[in-house]
Amino acid sequence: MRYAIVYSSRTGNTARLAETIRETLGQETCLYFGPPDARALEAETLYVGFWTDKGTCDETIAQFLKGLTCQRVFLFGTAGFGGAPAYFEQILGRVREHLAPEVPVAGTYMCQGQMPPAVRARYEAMEDTPRRRAMLENFDRALGHPDQEDLARLKAAVTG
Repeated sequence: MRYAIVYSSRTGNTARLAETIRETLGQETCLYFGPPDARALEAETLYVGFWTDKGTCDETIAQFLKGLTCQRVFLFGTAGFGGAPAYFEQILGRVREHLAPEVPVAGTYMCQGQMPPAVRARYEAMEDTPRRRAMLENFDRALGHPDQEDLARLKAAVTG
C-alpha cells in the first residue's frame, strides 16, 4: 500500500502524530510527507492531520480535503480542549463535511494537544470565574500531550 501523510501543525502536536504514523507504517511505501501538496494525491491512502481551529480543521487542511476524489482517508488531529470522546467526534464530524461523499474514511484518531504559554496567559488575564478556572485546569491537563499513551493509541488505530 502506497500512502502519503499530509498535515498542518501550528504548535508541533499534529506533527508529532504524523511522525508516529510514518514510523509505524514505515518509510518505504510513503510517497509524500508534509503540508498539503498535489504530490500526495498519487497515494492510495492519505493520512490527513490537522490542528483544531474553531471546532474543525484549519483552513489549509479543509481546502485540501475538498480536493480529494477517490483516495482512502485516515483523519487524525489534535485539540487543546480534550478528554471527552464526544467532543472529538463532533470535531471529526465537521472535518468529514469537507470531504466529497464518495471519499471513504478508513479511520480516525484525535487526542488532546498542549497549547502555547500565550494561551495560559490570556486565560489568566480573564476575570476570575468558574469558566476561567475550568479553562486553566484544561490547559494544565493538556501539558505534555500528545504523550506516550496518546501515541500508542494512534499506532493501534493506524494498524488495527
